[in-house]
Amino acid sequence: MISNKEVLKLSKLIKDDNFVDYKNSELKVGVDLGTANIVLVVVDEKNRVIAGAMKSAKVVRDGIVVDYIGAINIVKDLKRKLEDKLEKELIYASCAIPPGIDPRSTKAIANVVESCDFIVTNIVDEPTAAAETLKIKDGAIVDLGGGTTGISLLKNGEVIGTWDEPTGGHHMNLTIAGYYNIDLSKAEELKINSNNKDIFTIIKPVLEKMASIVKNYLDGKEVDAIYLVGGASNFDGIEDLFEKITGIKTFRSKEALLVTPLGIAKSCLGGKNGQ
Repeated sequence: MISNKEVLKLSKLIKDDNFVDYKNSELKVGVDLGTANIVLVVVDEKNRVIAGAMKSAKVVRDGIVVDYIGAINIVKDLKRKLEDKLEKELIYASCAIPPGIDPRSTKAIANVVESCDFIVTNIVDEPTAAAETLKIKDGAIVDLGGGTTGISLLKNGEVIGTWDEPTGGHHMNLTIAGYYNIDLSKAEELKINSNNKDIFTIIKPVLEKMASIVKNYLDGKEVDAIYLVGGASNFDGIEDLFEKITGIKTFRSKEALLVTPLGIAKSCLGGKNGQ
């Protein structure tokens, strides 16, 4: 288990609806348009965590914006709430994409953020953003998101390979819904709120498929460790399962849903370098 103080601090700020005094510092925002959640994270010019906000959403699927207006409305609402809380206009933002998506989807994600009166100064791939938060220089960042399994292989701080396949939290919901004969919204709620061990048993085939995807891409490559992030990695025992299938030492981050959004915020160039 990876314990990252910044991520834990961000989680507490969101849960407490609180913020950190930024002393008139320039503020930067990371906008994460996820399959299951939209997250906004605010950091100062030294990349210290200031505030965050999130809302569940179904406006993106497998890295593609499927509800453009809905995405804009949610981001605008979260932006307004943060601005009211901080008593400061938020101008500069960064956003992220799953590795390997169509360039047109990249533009659509940036357009959503720009339509919310942000100036987009950077677009990064999601696993690389996670690596920035975790300060990982070597190894594989595996982002288990709502719709996809994204892999980013790093060597000496440089990304030397990225891959992505459509298996994620949504597929877990489908499995849970089929097992209990319930609709997807109830399955999502059950996944989040029910006994972790019971749900883990039901979705184990999906997790095994994710691990097999990672194994297939990393086979034959020098990989010291795998680092799991993303909301779909929030299950006790998932590290052992991945390690058994891949044969590679595996770690999981606490508050894994917030690792990538924080890295996106840190990647924002801000006003000094973003124009």
